[in-house]
Amino acid sequence: MKLTARIPVTAALLALALTTATGCNKLKARDQLTKGVQAFKNAQYEEAVNHFQTAIQLDPDYENAKLYLATAYSYQVIPNLDSPENLKVAQKATDGFMEILAKDPSNITALKQIASIDRNTKKLDAAKEYEKKVIALDPNDAEAFYTIGVVDWMQAYKNATTILAQDKSKADGNGLTDDGNGNIKKSKDACDKLTAQNAPLVAEGLDYLQKAVAINPTYDEAMQYLNLTWRRKADLECTDDAARKSDLAKADEWTQKAMGARKENEKKKEAKLGGGIDTSK
Repeated sequence: MKLTARIPVTAALLALALTTATGCNKLKARDQLTKGVQAFKNAQYEEAVNHFQTAIQLDPDYENAKLYLATAYSYQVIPNLDSPENLKVAQKATDGFMEILAKDPSNITALKQIASIDRNTKKLDAAKEYEKKVIALDPNDAEAFYTIGVVDWMQAYKNATTILAQDKSKADGNGLTDDGNGNIKKSKDACDKLTAQNAPLVAEGLDYLQKAVAINPTYDEAMQYLNLTWRRKADLECTDDAARKSDLAKADEWTQKAMGARKENEKKKEAKLGGGIDTSK
Protein backbone atom coordinates (compact mmCIF):
# COMPACT_ATOMS: atom_id res chain seq x y z
CA MET A 1 0.00 0.00 0.00
CA LYS A 2 2.81 2.39 0.85
CA LEU A 3 4.47 1.76 -2.50
CA THR A 4 1.18 2.26 -4.30
CA ALA A 5 0.58 5.47 -2.40
CA ARG A 6 3.93 6.82 -3.53
CA ILE A 7 3.12 6.44 -7.22
CA PRO A 8 0.69 9.39 -7.57
CA VAL A 9 3.02 11.60 -5.52
CA THR A 10 6.01 10.67 -7.67
CA ALA A 11 4.00 11.22 -10.84
CA ALA A 12 2.83 14.59 -9.58
CA LEU A 13 6.38 15.64 -8.75
CA LEU A 14 7.56 14.50 -12.18
CA ALA A 15 4.77 16.45 -13.88
CA LEU A 16 5.66 19.51 -11.80
CA ALA A 17 9.33 19.15 -12.73
CA LEU A 18 8.45 18.85 -16.45
CA THR A 19 6.17 21.86 -16.25
CA THR A 20 8.85 23.87 -14.51
CA ALA A 21 11.45 22.81 -17.07
CA THR A 22 9.09 23.63 -19.92
CA GLY A 23 8.34 27.03 -18.46
CA CYS A 24 12.03 27.68 -18.00
CA ASN A 25 12.76 26.70 -21.59
CA LYS A 26 10.05 29.02 -22.85
CA LEU A 27 11.62 31.90 -20.96
CA LYS A 28 15.02 31.04 -22.38
CA ALA A 29 13.51 30.78 -25.85
CA ARG A 30 12.04 34.26 -25.56
CA ASP A 31 15.37 35.59 -24.42
CA GLN A 32 17.00 34.04 -27.48
CA LEU A 33 14.31 35.59 -29.69
CA THR A 34 14.98 39.02 -28.21
CA LYS A 35 18.71 38.65 -28.83
CA GLY A 36 18.02 37.43 -32.35
CA VAL A 37 15.78 40.38 -33.15
CA GLN A 38 18.45 42.77 -31.92
CA ALA A 39 21.09 41.10 -34.08
CA PHE A 40 18.67 41.19 -37.03
CA LYS A 41 18.11 44.93 -36.57
CA ASN A 42 21.89 45.38 -36.66
CA ALA A 43 22.05 43.43 -39.94
CA GLN A 44 23.97 40.61 -38.20
CA TYR A 45 21.90 37.96 -39.92
CA GLU A 46 24.07 34.91 -39.23
CA GLU A 47 24.11 35.70 -35.52
CA ALA A 48 20.35 36.26 -35.64
CA VAL A 49 19.90 32.84 -37.27
CA ASN A 50 21.82 31.19 -34.43
CA HIS A 51 19.62 32.84 -31.80
CA PHE A 52 16.38 31.96 -33.59
CA GLN A 53 17.49 28.35 -34.05
CA THR A 54 18.29 28.10 -30.35
CA ALA A 55 14.89 29.58 -29.50
CA ILE A 56 13.17 26.89 -31.60
CA GLN A 57 15.26 24.14 -29.99
CA LEU A 58 14.12 25.36 -26.59
CA ASP A 59 10.51 25.78 -27.68
CA PRO A 60 9.67 23.75 -30.85
CA ASP A 61 6.22 25.37 -31.06
CA TYR A 62 7.56 28.93 -31.05
CA GLU A 63 5.96 30.20 -34.27
CA ASN A 64 7.37 33.73 -34.01
CA ALA A 65 10.89 32.33 -33.83
CA LYS A 66 10.23 30.24 -36.94
CA LEU A 67 8.97 33.31 -38.80
CA TYR A 68 12.00 35.34 -37.76
CA LEU A 69 14.37 32.50 -38.71
CA ALA A 70 12.94 32.25 -42.22
CA THR A 71 13.08 36.04 -42.54
CA ALA A 72 16.72 36.13 -41.41
CA TYR A 73 17.57 33.58 -44.10
CA SER A 74 15.65 35.56 -46.73
CA TYR A 75 17.68 38.70 -45.96
CA GLN A 76 20.85 36.81 -46.82
CA VAL A 77 19.65 35.92 -50.31
CA ILE A 78 21.61 37.90 -52.92
CA PRO A 79 19.36 38.86 -55.86
CA ASN A 80 20.11 37.15 -59.19
CA LEU A 81 23.09 35.19 -57.86
CA ASP A 82 22.96 31.57 -59.01
CA SER A 83 25.70 30.21 -56.75
CA PRO A 84 24.90 26.96 -54.90
CA GLU A 85 25.43 28.69 -51.56
CA ASN A 86 22.99 31.48 -52.35
CA LEU A 87 20.36 29.09 -53.68
CA LYS A 88 20.78 26.93 -50.57
CA VAL A 89 20.06 29.90 -48.31
CA ALA A 90 17.06 30.80 -50.48
CA GLN A 91 15.73 27.26 -50.11
CA LYS A 92 16.13 27.37 -46.32
CA ALA A 93 14.14 30.60 -46.23
CA THR A 94 11.45 29.19 -48.52
CA ASP A 95 11.21 25.98 -46.49
CA GLY A 96 10.74 28.02 -43.34
CA PHE A 97 7.91 30.08 -44.81
CA MET A 98 6.30 26.99 -46.33
CA GLU A 99 6.23 25.40 -42.86
CA ILE A 100 4.41 28.48 -41.59
CA LEU A 101 1.94 28.33 -44.48
CA ALA A 102 1.27 24.66 -43.79
CA LYS A 103 -0.21 25.70 -40.44
CA ASP A 104 -1.55 29.09 -41.54
CA PRO A 105 -2.30 29.26 -45.29
CA SER A 106 -3.52 32.84 -44.93
CA ASN A 107 -0.24 34.18 -43.52
CA ILE A 108 0.30 37.13 -45.88
CA THR A 109 3.79 37.84 -44.55
CA ALA A 110 4.96 34.33 -45.50
CA LEU A 111 3.34 34.60 -48.95
CA LYS A 112 5.00 37.92 -49.66
CA GLN A 113 8.37 36.68 -48.46
CA ILE A 114 8.24 33.63 -50.73
CA ALA A 115 7.30 35.87 -53.64
CA SER A 116 10.31 38.07 -52.86
CA ILE A 117 12.65 35.07 -52.68
CA ASP A 118 11.31 33.78 -56.00
CA ARG A 119 11.96 37.17 -57.61
CA ASN A 120 15.48 37.26 -56.24
CA THR A 121 16.19 33.77 -57.61
CA LYS A 122 14.63 34.57 -61.00
CA LYS A 123 11.53 32.40 -60.53
CA LEU A 124 9.37 35.20 -61.86
CA ASP A 125 6.24 33.24 -62.80
CA ALA A 126 6.18 31.61 -59.36
CA ALA A 127 6.66 35.02 -57.73
CA LYS A 128 3.58 36.38 -59.51
CA GLU A 129 1.49 33.41 -58.39
CA TYR A 130 2.33 34.07 -54.74
CA GLU A 131 1.45 37.75 -55.13
CA LYS A 132 -1.89 36.68 -56.60
CA LYS A 133 -2.47 34.59 -53.46
CA VAL A 134 -1.85 37.75 -51.43
CA ILE A 135 -4.44 39.59 -53.52
CA ALA A 136 -6.95 36.79 -53.02
CA LEU A 137 -6.61 37.32 -49.27
CA ASP A 138 -6.37 41.12 -49.43
CA PRO A 139 -7.86 42.66 -52.61
CA ASN A 140 -6.76 46.12 -51.46
CA ASP A 141 -3.05 45.33 -51.28
CA ALA A 142 -1.79 47.86 -53.83
CA GLU A 143 1.80 46.66 -53.45
CA ALA A 144 0.91 43.15 -54.59
CA PHE A 145 -0.78 44.50 -57.74
CA TYR A 146 2.20 46.77 -58.35
CA THR A 147 4.70 43.95 -57.90
CA ILE A 148 2.97 41.73 -60.46
CA GLY A 149 2.99 44.63 -62.92
CA VAL A 150 6.69 45.20 -62.36
CA VAL A 151 7.51 41.52 -62.89
CA ASP A 152 5.45 41.53 -66.11
CA TRP A 153 7.47 44.50 -67.33
CA MET A 154 10.75 42.81 -66.36
CA GLN A 155 9.83 39.73 -68.38
CA ALA A 156 8.63 41.80 -71.34
CA TYR A 157 11.77 43.95 -71.31
CA LYS A 158 14.02 40.90 -71.32
CA ASN A 159 12.05 39.39 -74.20
CA ALA A 160 12.25 42.65 -76.14
CA THR A 161 15.97 43.22 -75.75
CA THR A 162 16.71 39.59 -76.63
CA ILE A 163 14.53 39.56 -79.76
CA LEU A 164 15.78 42.95 -80.93
CA ALA A 165 19.41 41.93 -80.47
CA GLN A 166 18.75 38.89 -82.64
CA ASP A 167 17.05 40.93 -85.39
CA LYS A 168 19.47 40.78 -88.34
CA SER A 169 17.22 42.62 -90.79
CA LYS A 170 19.43 45.72 -90.87
CA ALA A 171 21.84 46.09 -93.77
CA ASP A 172 24.87 45.83 -91.52
CA GLY A 173 23.59 42.57 -90.06
CA ASN A 174 23.67 43.88 -86.49
CA GLY A 175 20.83 43.56 -84.05
CA LEU A 176 18.87 46.44 -82.58
CA THR A 177 19.12 48.18 -79.24
CA ASP A 178 15.80 48.99 -77.59
CA ASP A 179 14.93 52.66 -78.09
CA GLY A 180 11.89 52.71 -75.79
CA ASN A 181 9.77 54.29 -78.53
CA GLY A 182 8.32 51.27 -80.30
CA ASN A 183 11.45 50.24 -82.20
CA ILE A 184 10.13 51.07 -85.68
CA LYS A 185 13.29 49.67 -87.32
CA LYS A 186 12.52 46.10 -86.26
CA SER A 187 11.64 43.48 -88.87
CA LYS A 188 8.22 41.89 -89.29
CA ASP A 189 9.65 38.65 -87.92
CA ALA A 190 10.89 40.44 -84.79
CA CYS A 191 7.53 42.14 -84.37
CA ASP A 192 5.69 38.83 -84.65
CA LYS A 193 7.95 37.32 -81.99
CA LEU A 194 7.47 40.32 -79.70
CA THR A 195 3.70 40.12 -80.09
CA ALA A 196 3.63 36.40 -79.31
CA GLN A 197 5.80 36.70 -76.21
CA ASN A 198 4.90 40.12 -74.84
CA ALA A 199 1.23 40.75 -75.63
CA PRO A 200 -0.03 38.70 -72.62
CA LEU A 201 2.60 40.23 -70.32
CA VAL A 202 1.82 43.78 -71.40
CA ALA A 203 -1.95 43.27 -71.02
CA GLU A 204 -1.57 41.79 -67.54
CA GLY A 205 0.99 44.39 -66.51
CA LEU A 206 -1.21 47.32 -67.52
CA ASP A 207 -4.20 45.76 -65.77
CA TYR A 208 -2.43 45.16 -62.46
CA LEU A 209 -0.58 48.48 -62.41
CA GLN A 210 -3.81 50.40 -63.09
CA LYS A 211 -5.48 48.51 -60.23
CA ALA A 212 -2.58 49.47 -57.96
CA VAL A 213 -3.15 53.14 -58.82
CA ALA A 214 -6.91 52.76 -58.34
CA ILE A 215 -6.24 51.55 -54.80
CA ASN A 216 -3.51 54.12 -54.13
CA PRO A 217 -4.10 57.22 -56.31
CA THR A 218 -0.66 58.66 -55.49
CA TYR A 219 1.32 55.48 -56.18
CA ASP A 220 4.08 57.19 -58.15
CA GLU A 221 6.18 54.01 -58.61
CA ALA A 222 3.21 52.24 -60.20
CA MET A 223 2.64 55.23 -62.47
CA GLN A 224 6.25 55.15 -63.62
CA TYR A 225 5.94 51.48 -64.52
CA LEU A 226 2.73 52.26 -66.39
CA ASN A 227 4.88 54.59 -68.49
CA LEU A 228 7.39 51.81 -69.12
CA THR A 229 4.73 49.21 -69.88
CA TRP A 230 2.95 51.46 -72.40
CA ARG A 231 6.32 51.74 -74.14
CA ARG A 232 6.47 47.97 -74.30
CA LYS A 233 2.99 48.00 -75.82
CA ALA A 234 4.24 50.38 -78.52
CA ASP A 235 6.54 47.58 -79.70
CA LEU A 236 3.49 45.49 -80.55
CA GLU A 237 1.85 47.97 -82.94
CA CYS A 238 4.15 46.88 -85.78
CA THR A 239 3.02 48.80 -88.89
CA ASP A 240 0.30 50.84 -87.12
CA ASP A 241 2.23 54.05 -86.52
CA ALA A 242 -0.80 55.92 -85.19
CA ALA A 243 -1.33 53.26 -82.50
CA ARG A 244 2.38 53.37 -81.64
CA LYS A 245 2.26 57.14 -81.16
CA SER A 246 -0.91 56.80 -79.07
CA ASP A 247 0.82 54.31 -76.77
CA LEU A 248 3.81 56.62 -76.38
CA ALA A 249 1.49 59.53 -75.60
CA LYS A 250 -0.10 57.46 -72.81
CA ALA A 251 3.39 56.62 -71.55
CA ASP A 252 4.26 60.32 -71.37
CA GLU A 253 0.98 61.04 -69.56
CA TRP A 254 1.85 58.52 -66.87
CA THR A 255 5.32 60.07 -66.52
CA GLN A 256 3.70 63.42 -65.81
CA LYS A 257 1.24 61.85 -63.39
CA ALA A 258 4.10 60.10 -61.60
CA MET A 259 5.95 63.39 -61.19
CA GLY A 260 2.84 65.06 -59.76
CA ALA A 261 2.15 62.17 -57.38
CA ARG A 262 5.76 62.15 -56.23
CA LYS A 263 5.61 65.85 -55.36
CA GLU A 264 2.35 65.32 -53.48
CA ASN A 265 3.84 62.40 -51.54
CA GLU A 266 6.91 64.47 -50.65
CA LYS A 267 4.70 67.27 -49.33
CA LYS A 268 2.74 64.81 -47.19
CA LYS A 269 5.98 63.35 -45.87
CA GLU A 270 7.33 66.79 -44.98
CA ALA A 271 4.10 67.74 -43.23
CA LYS A 272 4.12 64.49 -41.27
CA LEU A 273 7.69 65.13 -40.14
CA GLY A 274 6.83 68.67 -39.14
CA GLY A 275 8.85 70.20 -41.94
CA GLY A 276 5.96 71.52 -43.97
CA ILE A 277 5.59 75.22 -44.69
CA ASP A 278 2.48 76.89 -43.33
CA THR A 279 1.00 78.91 -46.21
CA SER A 280 -2.23 79.81 -44.40
CA LYS A 281 -0.81 83.06 -42.96
